[in-house]
Amino acid sequence: MVICMNSTARVKLARTNKSSFLSLICVIARLSSAHSAFATSKFQVGHRQVHQIQMSSSTASSSASTAGDAAFINKSPTNNIPTFDGDEKAKATDFANYFCAYSQLYHQKQMLTDHNRMAAYHSAICGNADLFKDKIVMDVGTGSGILAVWAAQAGARRVYAVEYTDMAKHARRVVEANGVAHIVTVIQGAVEDIILPKSDWEELGLTPEPNDSPSSTRVVDIILSEWMGYFLLRESMLDSLVRARDTFLKPTTGIMMPSHATMLLAPIFDEEERRAQHNEYAAAMEDWKEFAQTTQNVYGVDMSVLENDFDREQKEYYVLSSRWAELGTGCLLAAPCVVKELDMHVCTVEDARGVGLAMGQDEGSGVPFDFDIEGRRHDDGHGMAGSSVSGFAGWFTVDFKSRSDDAGRDAAPQVPNPAYLSTGPEMGYTHWGQQVFHLPAAIPVLADQTTRIQGTMEMMRTKESARLYNVRYRFTSSRRKAGTAKDEGILMKGEPMELVYQIP
Repeated sequence: MVICMNSTARVKLARTNKSSFLSLICVIARLSSAHSAFATSKFQVGHRQVHQIQMSSSTASSSASTAGDAAFINKSPTNNIPTFDGDEKAKATDFANYFCAYSQLYHQKQMLTDHNRMAAYHSAICGNADLFKDKIVMDVGTGSGILAVWAAQAGARRVYAVEYTDMAKHARRVVEANGVAHIVTVIQGAVEDIILPKSDWEELGLTPEPNDSPSSTRVVDIILSEWMGYFLLRESMLDSLVRARDTFLKPTTGIMMPSHATMLLAPIFDEEERRAQHNEYAAAMEDWKEFAQTTQNVYGVDMSVLENDFDREQKEYYVLSSRWAELGTGCLLAAPCVVKELDMHVCTVEDARGVGLAMGQDEGSGVPFDFDIEGRRHDDGHGMAGSSVSGFAGWFTVDFKSRSDDAGRDAAPQVPNPAYLSTGPEMGYTHWGQQVFHLPAAIPVLADQTTRIQGTMEMMRTKESARLYNVRYRFTSSRRKAGTAKDEGILMKGEPMELVYQIP
C-alpha cells in the first residue's frame, strides 16, 4: 500500500519527494505531531565520499567498508515500529506521519484504481471460493474494506477487518452497503493491540489447532493483507503482519495471502530522466549562487558559508534519492536478479529490517549481483544512440499459492487457483511502480562488448524513521570482448563505486 498520483501527476511525482506529499495529506486531515519525520527525514550523506571511492585493488575492500559505514550504518541503526514498540508519543507521531494518509478516500481510490493490484487480489480470493468457504478470515489493514467484502462473498463464515485509521468508518459503510455486515466485523485499532470479540468464541466455536494451547488466540484460518510498499519493504507494514500472523493464524493449517514475496533488481537505461535530475540539481546550485550574491550585494550579509550545506541537501534530493518510475521492458539491460525472498508463513520481524544484513546487525556483506550487459543501441528520441547503464531499478512480485514451509506444506489446504502480482516493467502501471536509483554518471555500454556490473546491495531502515529505508550499492564495472568468459578478454576495469540512496 503506497500513496500515488493520477496519470497526469505521475511524471511530476518522479521528481517529487513522496514523503512530503504524505505530510501534506496529514495537514489536510488536520492531524498534528510533535515531529514530522516523513517531511524531514532526508538522509544525511557524508559529502562526496559516497559518490565514488577510488582506491587500489589491494585496499578497496577495507576502505570502501569504512566509507560506507560513515554514510550508511551510522545513520541506520535498527529501529522498531512504534505501533507495537514505543510510547504513546511515538505512536502518535507514527500515526500522524504514516497512517493518517490512509484515512483519506483519495488515497484509497488510487489503490482501488490500480487494475493489476485489484485483479490479483480478486482472483486470489474469489477464484478460490472453496478455500474461503466457512473459514475465519482476518484482513490486516482493510482500508476501504474491499478485500473483506470479497472474502465474505467467497463464503467466509467471519471476516475480521482490522483498520487503524478512521477509514474504518468508511469500511463499515461499504460492508453494510454490500450486504455482508453479518459476516464482516470491522475492528478499528492497531492489529498488535486488538482482541477478537468475546461473543464470537462461543457463537462461532473458535478453537485453536489440536496441538496448540487451549488458551491460544491462533484461531484464524486465512490472513489477507495488502501490506507491500515501494520496493516491497518501504513503510514496514510487514512487522505488523508478522505480529498478526503469530498472534491469530493457525500455525500449521492457516493460509497467508499473499503467501510469498520476491524483491528484484536490474540495471536500466534511463538517461533522459537521469540527466533531468542532474540538470535540476545543477540549476538549484546556480540559483543558490545568485541568491547568495544578491543577499551580499543588497543586504550586506554573506550567505556563502552555507553553500556546502545547501549543496549536500540538493544532492541528497536530486542525486541520492530513489525515484518512482513506470519503466518499460525496453529499459532493462539485463535479466533481473532476486535480492530477497519471503515466505509469509515463516518470515520474521528480522526480515523486515532490510536486505543483505547480518542477523541482528546493522551491516552485512550485502546481497551479490552480477550483470552481463551486451552492447546494443537505443532510440533516445534523437536518432540511434549508444546504450549506457543509467542506474538500477527495484521492484517486487507476490504470489498467492499453497504453503511450502515444513510445518504447513502437508497440513494446510492447497490453494487450487494460485494468483500472481508483479510490479515490474512488464506489467505496465501499478501504483507501486519501480524504484529507480540513478548513477551520478552513466556507464557506457559499447557495441561488440560486454559490460559487467558486479557488486552487492544492502537495504536498511533509516535512523529518522523505521518506515523509511536507505539502500547501499557497492560495485565495479568492466568491459570485455563480446562472447568471452567473464574474466577473459578484459578491455577496461572501472574504479570501485559506493553509492547510498534514500527511498523517500
